[in-house]
Amino acid sequence: MANFLLKIIALFNHKIKLGVDGRSDTFKILEQEISVRDEVLWFHCSSLGEYEQGLPVFKVLRERYKSFKIVLTFFSPSGYEIRKNTDVADVVVYLPLDTKHNARQFLDLIHPNLTVFVKYDIWPNYLTELKRRNLRAILISAAFRPSQSYFKFYGAIFRKALTAFEHIFVQDESSKFLMESIGIKDVTVSGDTRFDRVSQQLEQNNTLDFIAEFKQDKVCMVIGSSWPEDEELIIKYINESSLKDIKYIIAPHNIKTKQIEQLTHRLQPKTVLYSEKGSQDLSKFPVFIIDTIGLLSKIYGCADLAYVGGGMGKTGLHNILEPAVFGVPIIIGKNYDIFPEVKQMIEKAGVFSIRNFKELKQALDPLFENQKERKHLGNLNKSFVDQQKGAVKHIIDYIDL
Repeated sequence: MANFLLKIIALFNHKIKLGVDGRSDTFKILEQEISVRDEVLWFHCSSLGEYEQGLPVFKVLRERYKSFKIVLTFFSPSGYEIRKNTDVADVVVYLPLDTKHNARQFLDLIHPNLTVFVKYDIWPNYLTELKRRNLRAILISAAFRPSQSYFKFYGAIFRKALTAFEHIFVQDESSKFLMESIGIKDVTVSGDTRFDRVSQQLEQNNTLDFIAEFKQDKVCMVIGSSWPEDEELIIKYINESSLKDIKYIIAPHNIKTKQIEQLTHRLQPKTVLYSEKGSQDLSKFPVFIIDTIGLLSKIYGCADLAYVGGGMGKTGLHNILEPAVFGVPIIIGKNYDIFPEVKQMIEKAGVFSIRNFKELKQALDPLFENQKERKHLGNLNKSFVDQQKGAVKHIIDYIDL
């Protein structure tokens, strides 16, 4: 029934269609790529965010177990379509829908020596079948909240699914407490692998010549992964600000042509697009809109301060650790309750949460004018990231194949 409904919805939704079409090819691809003689590691991520979270662990396992075939599955097109050619896996496919039949057929084909799920994408039929076959599985970077179904009277099927994991690595003590409250004892507080992931960014060359041409020696604010609710405030601030010689880089979450045109039209200062950069003197523009993907993690390296989007609406706050690792003070919207690291960084480091335009202005004006304070708050963020590293070692030390 679920498969039928998705096919109907796919007629009207491009993203759903990608998933439906992709799942229809999964078993055929696995039959071609995996043999009964292969030793296999199975990594599963819901979407791109979970992939980035699991990547530091995936890389170590790829290097340590070179003779193994690695199967990477995604549920969401936003993960699969961007990372379908990753070199961390031999085979990248969509995970078929969570039915008993699909779980049996999938595991017949890949027969994994070890399965690694990331964070919270729990599929009861797959996990039940893994447990029935006595196949090893672990959950990493998990974060639990009392509001989740595992801890409700109707959550028995999900609680049972969690018992398929021989060990669960959680981000914090509260998650461990919640696991123990439902009788799950094989739990380690390892921290969040995202801290290891973003720290690896510093090992790369983050220089972008076109960004240097745009920024010159001016103070630069990067607005990353912005949504309309964020842009409403940011545009108003840019248009009304009396502060001069400030450079703004906006990397919207949605880069469709219509949305980029609307954003550009509403900005009063001269604005240039990434797609136009080859024909423009970038130094002449105060606002630079990045109408492409894949550059933001490097662009944060040039920021003097950052606004990370998603928190003004209900779409979900994007990753604040990406700018934090570069030692940048960060401003976010009002909705961040499900992110424990954000709460800690508001209390202990250089992250500000704002609820409206007035609070945005109150936060930004002093930061633009005070370089010493920017450096201080940015260093607090970088130190926080440095102190939280180490989750990958906890996990890898446990795994022995």
